[in-house]
Amino acid sequence: MANPSGAERPDSRLLRMAWLWAEPDVVLLDASADGERLSGRIRIVVALLITGVALLDLVTSPGGEAMGWIIFAVLGLALAAGLYALVTRGFYRPWLGVATSALDVSVVTAGLVAFLVMGQPQLAVNSKVVFEAYFLALAATCLRYDPRICIWAGTLAVLQYSGVVAYAASQWDLKAPLPGMVLYGPFSWHSQIARIVVLIGFTLLAMIIVLRARQLHRLSTSDFLTGLHNRGYFDERIREEAVRTRRHRHKMSIAMIDVDRFKNFNDTYGHSAGDMALQAIARTLKDNLRVTDVVARYGGEELVVILPETGPEAAVRKLEQIREAVAEMTLELPRRTLRGVLTFSAGVASFPDDGEEVDVLIARADARLFAAKQGGRNKVMGPSDHSGLRASQELRAVELPPEA
Repeated sequence: MANPSGAERPDSRLLRMAWLWAEPDVVLLDASADGERLSGRIRIVVALLITGVALLDLVTSPGGEAMGWIIFAVLGLALAAGLYALVTRGFYRPWLGVATSALDVSVVTAGLVAFLVMGQPQLAVNSKVVFEAYFLALAATCLRYDPRICIWAGTLAVLQYSGVVAYAASQWDLKAPLPGMVLYGPFSWHSQIARIVVLIGFTLLAMIIVLRARQLHRLSTSDFLTGLHNRGYFDERIREEAVRTRRHRHKMSIAMIDVDRFKNFNDTYGHSAGDMALQAIARTLKDNLRVTDVVARYGGEELVVILPETGPEAAVRKLEQIREAVAEMTLELPRRTLRGVLTFSAGVASFPDDGEEVDVLIARADARLFAAKQGGRNKVMGPSDHSGLRASQELRAVELPPEA
């Protein structure tokens, strides 16, 4: 029911927040792993550049900020090399992005703390180089495609820098002439607050960039009518899952689904009713599948499901459960209510039993779907249905009738 006041309902706001904190898509996690490797290379390059500049500055003007640069660069280089070695060996987990972003921010803070240890608080609170490295650390969070990491890193940067400033103000009279004042100017609470505000603003900007990237990804990989994933997403995801399944020696199944006599349904009830029917079947599929499963619209009234870590028997059982749910589904049309008017047929293929190549799995599942249609429809054909597989092999060259 519409809200008469025009105000946004609380549950709508909660849904938006839930979307903000939702786990990234698996494909985005793979992109995050690539981003982590890219971040590692950038860390190494930046650390080497800062080390070279710091050494040059140390030779020309010993002491001062150069020593802080060197400490900052050495810490960064050691961490960058270790993390890069880790991710290039194929190790990536969602928590790794949280840990590395925290390390990036903490290394910058360590460079500021080094000035305090050297008795140069004016450099710690007014540094013109080390402080700006916070923005590099926050910008790198965008490569993880997770807004939570942006918020986490930004909050950590604000808290750590505020701690540095608070400690320096409590231990030194920052208004008095101190080393570095001539170069970096007098201490001012206004400028420190402005720095913290800029950090918060940059954090929000990074979060918005990530949310926008996720939104564009969702739009580019979704089917407008059903809300399921589209064919392009399926093609990309099935190959990712095949690589992962092969690497970990797991099982994986796929199912090709086709709505029975869908053309007849459209001719009888109209195309808008057909659209509603596809939407209802899509909802039924999503309601009965796991979060880790993938369901996509393959084309027309044909759908496809990826079932990671699922053998052929379990896949057939799951598809049978969904087939029964669809057969009993109630469809609410504008002028009538229909019950039990839709069914589907499905063919299941499994990795590695039916092959280890994606194209082979799709062909096997499609052949079993064809056999299910030829065998009377409203059934699921799996690898154990040998008669159905033989029938599909014999009928592969036969063109389906238009209503099929």
